[in-house]
Amino acid sequence: MNHITIDKTEKTPVYLQILSQLRSMIFAGSMADGYALPSERKLAQELGVHRNTITKVYAELKAEDLIESRQGKGYRVSFRRNAKADEAGKDVYWDALLRTEFESFASDFDELYSRSFDKDLISFAGGVAAREIYPPGEIAEAFERVLKQSMEKAYFYTSYQGDAELRKEITVFLATKGIKASPSNVQIFAENNQALDFILNLMLSPGDGVLIDETMSADVYRTIQLAGGRIINVPADEHGMMCDNLDIIIEKTKPKFIYVDSSFNNPKGTYMTVERKQQLLDLSYRYRIPIIEEDEGSELYYDIDRIPSIKAMDRGGNVIYMYSFSLTMVPGIGVSFVIADERVIGKLSEMVSLKVANADWAAQMLMLEYMKNGIFQERLDVFRREYRKKRDLMCERLDALVTRYGIEYRKPEGGVYLWIKLPSRINARELLAITQKKGMTFMPGYLFFSSKAMGRNFLRFNYSYPTEEGIEKGMDIFEEAIEQLLS
Repeated sequence: MNHITIDKTEKTPVYLQILSQLRSMIFAGSMADGYALPSERKLAQELGVHRNTITKVYAELKAEDLIESRQGKGYRVSFRRNAKADEAGKDVYWDALLRTEFESFASDFDELYSRSFDKDLISFAGGVAAREIYPPGEIAEAFERVLKQSMEKAYFYTSYQGDAELRKEITVFLATKGIKASPSNVQIFAENNQALDFILNLMLSPGDGVLIDETMSADVYRTIQLAGGRIINVPADEHGMMCDNLDIIIEKTKPKFIYVDSSFNNPKGTYMTVERKQQLLDLSYRYRIPIIEEDEGSELYYDIDRIPSIKAMDRGGNVIYMYSFSLTMVPGIGVSFVIADERVIGKLSEMVSLKVANADWAAQMLMLEYMKNGIFQERLDVFRREYRKKRDLMCERLDALVTRYGIEYRKPEGGVYLWIKLPSRINARELLAITQKKGMTFMPGYLFFSSKAMGRNFLRFNYSYPTEEGIEKGMDIFEEAIEQLLS
């Protein structure tokens, strides 16, 4: 088969070059049904490749029903014959088509999160912004202004990197957080999960390790796994990832990234101290390992002053910074951003052009409207005040259960999450089954461990989304369910 050409300077594997050309010949009809193909050994000799390469090519063609093989007769083209044989039709075997990485994903997290918006259910499950901070009438007026301005321009698109004016406003916002950046350092996304997915797909190779806390959002675990990453859990305390022996872990595991949720994190509501952040940054410099920092909760501080992010302390450009407005903006308006080296941002923008094409224009324009008028910055004070009241209410109810039932928890100094340890004889899944029947839901702790066998008697409450009345009713249900299990 001297009409098959191989270019060994190409990045495309040799077997795929051969496969593609044979497939094209069969589709074009230049190899009709019954056409006898050379044996594996003969074709390998003709093309100057290993026999295993041809074995793999023929196996792929057989799997696609383009050729068939019979004992003693070799390989023959069977494209049209097989197509006619299957005309009666068969159901698609979808399970065989789904990537195996999805098989281990528990759907519990997604189902519980989606039920946050069930009107008949009190939800402590979803990490969602309070509904009452931005009045509906005000939102409608803001949208009207946005639409009027954009109609004058006669388009509803933003650039792949995100709206230029919004990126400029974000750099002004970042300056209040001690982070110096230019609009060229900013890439807009819909949410941090999307941003992390793009970052990892850009730079992570299958098998690369990622250091993360021992407890982390289920979305983070799944995103790393789908990118082919290897999760390396690191012990954490009330101030996040413990760094004392981290150099030994780095030397032994050779990670590609360090990922941290540094400010009032999900699920524990803890934060990294300045000293701990500096330790982590020093290790990043020493081993030349990038840090991916999620900083979503940094503006929601109640009992302490705002703590600078790792990015604000980074003088070497080692930190890729992610921030989402999901806890301080209109619920459902998804805007987040990444701050990184211009070379990284350029590649992320190229990926957006391929995978997203048209970014969420409406969300970006509404975010811009609130930022340039100073309303967003003013509302941060309102969010802090309202979330603090809700946190205190939930903690007051929990305090009454600490001595009565042996519940353990630590009152967070900011953020929107409470991490609760139940008595060892109570399983959070069993508790959830009872509370859901009574009209309240939460996130069981096992969802936040890479090994789902752990965290059986832990749970996470969110207090940002439910109203104060909802918190009172939900805590009544929680207490009733505990009494029911213990009795």
